[in-house]
Amino acid sequence: MARPTLARRLHGIPPTIFAEMSALALRTGALNLGQGFPDVDGPPEVLDAASRALHEGANQYAPGSGIAPLRRAIAAHQLRHYGIELDPDTQVAVTTGCTEGIAAALLGLVDPGDEVIVLEPYYDSYPAMLQMAGGVRRPVTLRWPDFRLDVDELRAAVTPRTRFILLNSPHNPTGTVLSRPELDAIAAVAIEHDLVVITDEVYEHLVFDDLEHVPLATLPGMAERTLTLSSVGKSFSLTGWKVGWATGPAHLVAALVSAKQWLTYTSGAPLQPAVARALDEHDDFPRALARDLQERRDLLVAGLRAAGLPTRMPQGTYFATSDVSGLGWSDSAEFCQALPERAGVVAIPLQGFYDDPAGAGRHLVRWAYCKQPELIGEALERLSGADLSR
Repeated sequence: MARPTLARRLHGIPPTIFAEMSALALRTGALNLGQGFPDVDGPPEVLDAASRALHEGANQYAPGSGIAPLRRAIAAHQLRHYGIELDPDTQVAVTTGCTEGIAAALLGLVDPGDEVIVLEPYYDSYPAMLQMAGGVRRPVTLRWPDFRLDVDELRAAVTPRTRFILLNSPHNPTGTVLSRPELDAIAAVAIEHDLVVITDEVYEHLVFDDLEHVPLATLPGMAERTLTLSSVGKSFSLTGWKVGWATGPAHLVAALVSAKQWLTYTSGAPLQPAVARALDEHDDFPRALARDLQERRDLLVAGLRAAGLPTRMPQGTYFATSDVSGLGWSDSAEFCQALPERAGVVAIPLQGFYDDPAGAGRHLVRWAYCKQPELIGEALERLSGADLSR
């Protein structure tokens, strides 16, 4: 009898929906408002710094936890923006993007059977990595149309086996920025039940309408129990560089590094000096990017609503969410599969970002507005001229 070709730890984990829908865009020639990557690059000076590093010998293994100048730049970033003081030698580590940071954090901290509270809809690497680590996810749902945290549901999700909260704010895919009262409630639950919180803050600088991103680690009693993850990709339009970082208490960072050393061990050596320069010298770029994204958000949301798609105005990130049930669709995957042929546009179905695909997200679709206004405008023209009904 032939041996199985897939480890049991991977059973039931589908291919990432982003690869599937981006391949559909390429195959059909549709405009891709699905995967969240921008169509412009980051600061030219940062690109030049990477080129110089390539030609000046930064092409061999960097230290596993990252080069010292980048670790210092990350620590300085956290101090400058949030008043968080860190030892760059023990409380900072460089990762191969935030996705590896999530993987290494879960593999380094979660034991089989540990329960982990996750806000759903969730980024699709969360359940995949929790399954690989043997963790048990306990979803707390942010519900359409407001996508706010239900504190009673959060408290009810805690059991004697709960060890962690995996948090994402600004939140992908809903665009919610958790408020201070919501963060206070999360902190209270974490302290009461002695939980560690792993926070994914990759969209930390991309918030709109004068809202503020508040890192959970800045709340009273949370610095010692919060592992914070972020990256250069979203804030500086350098998603393909895959350079991220983890910060927090030395023992939590060390646990992440213990797993990372058996994943990538180290991360793009010639890119690290350039990322340090981005963080040290280019605070203006994320601010300008957030202003531009707010304008593109407004353009997309207004156009989707005009096309008959009820759409929530996101508070941050790259993404807006629409409800397609009023057009007769009860299954967002079917809608998104039909959309390229009907309108020449690709979007992401959200039902796969929930534990129950037939539940709270079955009718929801995510659109990316981190694109040039001309592309967004063309996509909206196609949608407004198409028959989108079931």
